Amino acid sequence: MKALVLAGGKGTRLRPLTHTSAKQLVPVANKPVLYYGLEAIREAGITDVGIVVGDTAAEVRAAVGDGSMFGLDVTYIPQEAPLGLAHCVLIAREFLGDEPFVLYLGDNFLVGGIAGLVDTFRRADYDAQILLTRVAEPQFYGVAELGPSGEILRLEEKPEHPRSDLAIVGVYIFSPAVHEAVRAITPSARGELEITDAVTWLIDHGSRVHSHLVDGYWKDTGRLQDMLECNRIVLERIEPGVRGTVDRLSEITGRVVVERGAVVENSILRGPIVIGADTKITSSYIGPFTSIGASCLVENAEIDYSIVLDGSSVHGVSRIAHSLIGRNVEVSRATGMPNTHELMVGDHSRIQVPA
Repeated sequence: MKALVLAGGKGTRLRPLTHTSAKQLVPVANKPVLYYGLEAIREAGITDVGIVVGDTAAEVRAAVGDGSMFGLDVTYIPQEAPLGLAHCVLIAREFLGDEPFVLYLGDNFLVGGIAGLVDTFRRADYDAQILLTRVAEPQFYGVAELGPSGEILRLEEKPEHPRSDLAIVGVYIFSPAVHEAVRAITPSARGELEITDAVTWLIDHGSRVHSHLVDGYWKDTGRLQDMLECNRIVLERIEPGVRGTVDRLSEITGRVVVERGAVVENSILRGPIVIGADTKITSSYIGPFTSIGASCLVENAEIDYSIVLDGSSVHGVSRIAHSLIGRNVEVSRATGMPNTHELMVGDHSRIQVPA
């Protein structure tokens, strides 16, 4: 079995970060989201992986390389434009050959992995298996209606009146039968070849399409609140360890990771948190569910429930919460101008300040 990982797309919901970075490489607990998916694929016993890349191909290649760091053999498949998930299958035909494969969306975060899904598919005689999870608001997702034995009867994309609360997760397994389906369908109203249309084609032509319910936690990390929630889930499971330097004036409580080269002085760290390599924390409070990237500086500041990416500095600011701060960003307190906010903000940003 092979795997096809989708790492293209524009990541419009995470702008401005994704103007300069692939959405699949935004970190959760200081590790890119894409890495979690590649690790899950390897843990399922799959080593031959194709990665579909778009405008951010160079960045994805630099981050993943030939796949050997994950125990994988990676082939890159360029996609000229984001023309749909089924289009990714279409252009990967030569790589996939006549083997079954996992289709994995690289910006999806799934706790518990996919080993159970893969094992079930290998034992069964299915043409497609779709991963599902129960959600509170199914009208915002692709939704599946199931038969009595778990077979897929119908798929609907963001239905006004959902027939179930089972949302489609961004992980699928297909037999080679899907190649005929992706050739047969036509672009949707938004000009893309939809994978749900390919699955529907399989159902209409008598193929066996089955469901598999998610055992663990799942999120599509396309929005800020989803990134922060994934960060929280991972941090709750981290193994604490101080490999950097923490002075006697500092206080550590809970699950805290301080990476090599990091320095903590006269500060309070309330876990679960991760402090990246070569970062300096001085006279600050870092609260629960926060990850600070590598080579950052936090001084006389308070941060909690947030993600700070590599190379950024936060100085003299309290209190930052529910925030995602990009790479090489400087956040500081304005001086000499009471009741004034000085901002240099890029396109598609969101800023909240006190009234």
